[in-house]
Amino acid sequence: MIAASERLGCARTLDAIAAILRDTAREVLGADGIAVVLRQGELCHYVAEDAVEPLWQGARYPIGDCLSGWSMLHRQTVTISDIASDPRVPQEAYRRTFVRSLIMAPIGTAEPVAALGAYWAEVREHDPFTIMLLESLARSAALAIEHAQLNATLEQRVAERTRELEQAHEALRQSQKLEAIGQLTGGIAHDFNNLLTIIRSSVDFLRRPDLPEARKGRYLDAVSDTVDRAAKLTSQLLAFARRQTLKPEVFDIRASVRDTAEMLDTLVGARIRLAVELPDAPCCVRADLNQFEAALVNMAVNARDAMNGEGTLTLRVSVSDAISRIRGQTGAAGMFATVSLTDTGTGIVADQIGRIFEPFFTTKEFGKGTGLGLSQVFGFAQQSGGDVAVVSEVGRGATFTLYLPQVAAEIQPERPVDHDDGPVPVGTGERVLVVEDNVEVGRFCTQILEDLGYRTEWAVNAEDALERLGSDGNGFEVVFSDVLMPGMGGIALAQELRRRLPTLPVVLASGYSHALAQGGAQGFELLNKPYSAEQLSRVLRRPRRSSGSQSAAVIEPGPAGLPPSGLRAQRACEHGTFPAAAAKAEPRAGWAMPA
Repeated sequence: MIAASERLGCARTLDAIAAILRDTAREVLGADGIAVVLRQGELCHYVAEDAVEPLWQGARYPIGDCLSGWSMLHRQTVTISDIASDPRVPQEAYRRTFVRSLIMAPIGTAEPVAALGAYWAEVREHDPFTIMLLESLARSAALAIEHAQLNATLEQRVAERTRELEQAHEALRQSQKLEAIGQLTGGIAHDFNNLLTIIRSSVDFLRRPDLPEARKGRYLDAVSDTVDRAAKLTSQLLAFARRQTLKPEVFDIRASVRDTAEMLDTLVGARIRLAVELPDAPCCVRADLNQFEAALVNMAVNARDAMNGEGTLTLRVSVSDAISRIRGQTGAAGMFATVSLTDTGTGIVADQIGRIFEPFFTTKEFGKGTGLGLSQVFGFAQQSGGDVAVVSEVGRGATFTLYLPQVAAEIQPERPVDHDDGPVPVGTGERVLVVEDNVEVGRFCTQILEDLGYRTEWAVNAEDALERLGSDGNGFEVVFSDVLMPGMGGIALAQELRRRLPTLPVVLASGYSHALAQGGAQGFELLNKPYSAEQLSRVLRRPRRSSGSQSAAVIEPGPAGLPPSGLRAQRACEHGTFPAAAAKAEPRAGWAMPA
């Protein structure tokens, strides 16, 4: 009895209570059968039993037609020595059973919710002790049921409270998301409005017929430089969003850091000592080399500004076997190459560390920083399968660590020499099929190509292009297609043409494409918008120089007229990581396409 009461005290559900009564009551009472009955509205449900022969388990009876119902309705224990002589007994239900006498006790204090019945196979007078044992089990069961109901109520309240908290957190997250989107769009609008102001004002002056040639040249340079700055802005935003088109290749970051350090030594200034620590063993990664160097430059510029132009900047390359928890996210196991930049600057206050990678967030004075440099580092690291961590103490500087997955070294094929630094190539009447769904861009592109000496036709979508090309190419010598178009996109068009007309060169152009960000250019020549007329002419000549073979090169937008194959410092300029003057390269003027 004591063991049964203890087990009931630990039960938390009605099913568990019924199972305990079924397993213990018969032995405690010395009965031939036990039944546990639950009240379900106006029905009595026989949920559990333990008897020498089957009784009524699973059956439901109206509460007014059974002894368990009578016991619950009257809140009394029913004691029957001979069921044949008691008018309360439904004889038809008992006739097929072994039961000849019984005791039925209600379970519940104020309002019984169940009943416990004990049955015997012979007629007998029930002694007070047996009745007391049954009622004691019923009281223990009643307390257990109350606890179970209380526990269920508490669990329900906890679940409801949890749902309320989750809804509140979701509302907060949504609010923060909207705030972040508002900050991002506000920053984009601010910067682009500044750029558009320069372009609009320059164009207005260029329309004046009496404008001196010197001033006309200055305004043309202003328009060209502003387009470069706009391209830099979009490139950094795509980098943060992990939607830029990367050109991954395997390289030893020791060599890249060593070469970049030579440029950084000039960039950070003479009063900052630059120290480089490199391991002896190779340390290879698979990533976009240009974007990797751009990330190093962005972190170095951030460190330079934090030191106010004076201090020590240490670049250290090492290997780690895991990424620890960063920004509350789960770490990652595996071998990672790490590049850390440690400065002796002012440090970062704790409440700003979580925001430094947000686009347009900056602590610099107005006009001295866009707040996009570190966001490029973050986006590049994430898109390359790595991450970036920062540790800082106010007054003692900061350490930024870039993690990239380490890979085995590969033998890289020798890169072909690109002669794009010569005069701008012009067409000689070659036929170009332009595929562009945007009317303004399509009209402008065909005009550029005609001015460059090409003969053009314009298809407004991929399906129209396939129809014009037919089965034999219809005399076209190159296809120049946008990537993002309704229906069949540019990549799908290029793949179809590769299957149908394998010798017909295809050049793709895009300002952004999710497919390109995820899978690259699929081996096709790619010209990123905004591009200059010179870049367009060169890229159209390149696939025909290679006898129709498809190239995997990606032509990045840079300062107008600057060859993509220029010096390492000039490449960094192309990606907008520091002013062109820092690379000691004078960009030439060029004609830029609208994005």
